[in-house]
Amino acid sequence: MSKTPNKTEAKIQQEIVVWFNNNYCLKHHEPRELIFHVANENQHRLLNIGVLPGVSDLILTYRGQVLFVEVKRPGEPQRPKQVEFQERVEKLGFKYFIVESLAQFKTLLYICQANNK
Repeated sequence: MSKTPNKTEAKIQQEIVVWFNNNYCLKHHEPRELIFHVANENQHRLLNIGVLPGVSDLILTYRGQVLFVEVKRPGEPQRPKQVEFQERVEKLGFKYFIVESLAQFKTLLYICQANNK
């Protein structure tokens, strides 16, 4: 049997966004949650208008919480600016997660829901 190639980070992120939008962001959901990507890749010339190197791939609301999620291919490490961003976010009291799959993302939501009760 041939080994299935690893998904790209963009494909993993797309799966997460589509799943979350379909489960928490539709017009009939109350409250209607948010998930979005901040496009900051290779935008160094735009630092003066607010581009922040290292910002997480996804920012979302979930059950009254703001979560920062970095999407990585399995085994891929964070870059130094991403570590710096994580430290800043966590010092402010927010939750920051690194996920490598839709399954991990679903698990983090379950943990956040359980811890928020």
